[in-house]
Amino acid sequence: MPHVLDTVSRMVWSTAGRRVDLADEHRWLDAPTTTSATVGADWLVDAATAWDAGMTEEAATGLVADMSIFERPAGSTSPDDLGFSIATLQPAIRDFYEHTAAWRVEVWTQWSPPYGLGGALVSHLYGRRVHQLALPVHPLEVSRGMDSRIVSFTGTDGRALGSAWLRTLRSTGTYVFSGLYRPVQLPGHATPMLNVNFPLQAQNVEVFLRPETRPDGSLVLHSGAGGFGDPGAYVLVVGRRGAHAVRVPIHERFTAWTDEEGVLRTDHELKWGRQTALRLHYKLEPRG
Repeated sequence: MPHVLDTVSRMVWSTAGRRVDLADEHRWLDAPTTTSATVGADWLVDAATAWDAGMTEEAATGLVADMSIFERPAGSTSPDDLGFSIATLQPAIRDFYEHTAAWRVEVWTQWSPPYGLGGALVSHLYGRRVHQLALPVHPLEVSRGMDSRIVSFTGTDGRALGSAWLRTLRSTGTYVFSGLYRPVQLPGHATPMLNVNFPLQAQNVEVFLRPETRPDGSLVLHSGAGGFGDPGAYVLVVGRRGAHAVRVPIHERFTAWTDEEGVLRTDHELKWGRQTALRLHYKLEPRG
C-alpha cells in the first residue's frame, strides 16, 4: 500500500512537471521505476521484465561497458567544454568505471548548514523507509565504508542496457543508494551523457552528467545550469494521467583523480541552486 508521503510527493511533482512522451520525443527520460514501496534491490526484477533483459553479477562488472563511448572533442558543447579523451583518461579511473565490482569503496561526508537538517529529514522520512537515497547525515555512519554490488542488464540481442550499482552501509547493511548507470543521448547533443537513475515507486530521480577529461587525465562528471533536455537533475512520475517530468535545481560535480601515492579518489559536490549542500569524498581501492 502506498505511503501517504509518497502519494503526496508524486502529486506535487506531477503538478509541477510537464507531460512527456516516453515512447518518442522524451525517450531519453525513460528509465526504471518500481512497483514496490521499498526499493532496495526490488526494482531490478521490474527493470529486467520491462526490458526483457537478462541480469548478470560478476566479479569484474562495471558501471560502463566501455568509457570510450563518451569520446568528444573539446568545445563541442560549449566554449568551456574540456571534451572527453579516452587516451588522456588515467588508467585507474577507466578501470574503476569499467570494472567497478572489483573495487572497494570508502566514503566521508560533510553537510553544509542548514542543509544537514534537510538531509536528516529526507533520510528519516523517505530514505531509510524506502531503502533509497538515504544520504548519510553523520560522518560516523560511513566510518566502516560501503559495500557495493554491480548487476548488469543485457538485452536479448546481447546489447548492454546498463548496470545497477547497489550500495549499503557496511556497518548496518542498510541501503544508501540503488541506481542504474548507462550512457544516454540527450536531444541536441552529439555524444552520450552518463545517466544515473534512482528508481522509486511509480517515479524516479534522474541525473544526466557530462563527462570531461582534464589535461592531467583526471575525470570530471558534472551537471549544471540549462534547459529541459540539458544535463541536470529530473524527477519523473509515471501514473494514470501519463508521465510527467520536472527539472530540479540540483547540480552535481564528481572529480576523480589519483593522489601522490597512486590512490584513486573522488570528490563529490552536490548543490541546491548555487549553494553547496553536501560534500562527499571517496577513496577507491582494488579489492584484495
